[in-house]
Amino acid sequence: MAITGDDINIAKSFLVKGELVAIPTETVYGLAGNALNEKAVLSIFEVKNRPAFDPLIIHTDSLEKANQYVLKFSEKAKLLADHFWPGPLTLLLPKNQIIPDLVTSGLDTVAIRIPKHPVLLELLASIDFPLAAPSANPFGYISPTRADHVNAQLGDQIPYILDGGECELGLESTIVGFENGEAIIYRLGGLEVEKIQDVIGPVILMPHSSSDPKAPGMLKSHYAPRKPLFLERKAVNIESPGTTGYLLFNEYLDHVDRRYQRVLSPTGDMKEAAHNLFAFLRELDNMPVDSIIAEWVPMNGLGPAINDRLQRASYLKK
Repeated sequence: MAITGDDINIAKSFLVKGELVAIPTETVYGLAGNALNEKAVLSIFEVKNRPAFDPLIIHTDSLEKANQYVLKFSEKAKLLADHFWPGPLTLLLPKNQIIPDLVTSGLDTVAIRIPKHPVLLELLASIDFPLAAPSANPFGYISPTRADHVNAQLGDQIPYILDGGECELGLESTIVGFENGEAIIYRLGGLEVEKIQDVIGPVILMPHSSSDPKAPGMLKSHYAPRKPLFLERKAVNIESPGTTGYLLFNEYLDHVDRRYQRVLSPTGDMKEAAHNLFAFLRELDNMPVDSIIAEWVPMNGLGPAINDRLQRASYLKK
């Protein structure tokens, strides 16, 4: 298992040597390596068993540094960066040649963000390279929101996990790109669409891709538990609850053992629901159940992003 601790200098020492460490963000834990070191980037793909056609997000700690890695910020991109960085927003921008093609899967754009996590920002400020950091889990599985989630899945393949506590949001960043002056949301995430539109006006939602994603996190099947997950408009009681786990929005089911139920937010709070999503999916997946039934959440606030994750988690089981 990996060593888990809160020593930024230890994490830095591994990263400088070209090794990988797990890092905390406000969204989910990331598997990080030097984005300018092709061997380190290749290790990320190998450890995650991630397909090379799925690009990575790079992380830095300031707009000044971000300008070194991209060719330009459009007017809308600059507005979004000014409003939401640090935060759960990733911008897809024309890349500087300093960024290896392996990071971007050969695309001429790079996904970049400034995360909002004090431990990670301190680490990023101490190094002179950006970190490529997809979620710290085997490709396609539930994203980790605690250090022990990472250790359970990848602990035997990395030397160190920088523990920054439980992730505040629990949902990956929203990815926004730009074509012909229009803003396109390539992945729904922890920043609500309404907040983006308040700053730059109307946006276009891009459908998922099966083989040639233009940005990270666009594949149709992703974030999935090992157990079959069935997505329903509204979960219902069944006669043999011991074989089924339930992921519910805001209330328990009657006549079903509560040990096999997880309620995302008893008060119907979307931020609480997003925060609990991956952790509860993981708990249900580890229960002695044959399948999981999840119900859609309302389509307001972070609801579309939560439903997006649930839909893709259930995609291959339909």
